[in-house]
Amino acid sequence: VERLNAESQFQQIDKRLRQVRTEEQEIKERTSLFQQLEKSGIAGEEKRLEWIELLRELQRQLRLPGMNYEFSPQLAQEKIAGATFAYHSSHLHIQLRLRHEEELLNLLKKLQPSAQAMVLVRSCRLARSAASNESGAGLHQLSAECDIEWVSLHRSMGSNSP
Repeated sequence: VERLNAESQFQQIDKRLRQVRTEEQEIKERTSLFQQLEKSGIAGEEKRLEWIELLRELQRQLRLPGMNYEFSPQLAQEKIAGATFAYHSSHLHIQLRLRHEEELLNLLKKLQPSAQAMVLVRSCRLARSAASNESGAGLHQLSAECDIEWVSLHRSMGSNSP
């Protein structure tokens, strides 16, 4: 009888130990993922000032003839009950004057990995600029308008755990 009790206790302890090891591995994986998100800038507070500076720097680097943009207020995305973190997004409407379409592609190619957020291009419209028909239009031949979402991950209100 004692042997059966001891074996039963051993099996329960062994089962609990395997559960703890599995949970420990899951925590390590989640921590690693979160650290990657923090390092990329996706996790944490919105970095709007850095985003604006990035847009200006890209305009300078790519020598874009003109750029106007407007960020909308940040909005919380669908919240999952009990989740520690929630996604938030800021809409960016950007208008560009371009010499050729490759400038738009270069901007988007450099923007996405450089931004401290997940950048989702929702739409872009490219058109021949009205100014291209005027004399001295060599500065810009095209105009573009893009709608872009800047998504970041924030701790949910009332959450204290990491």
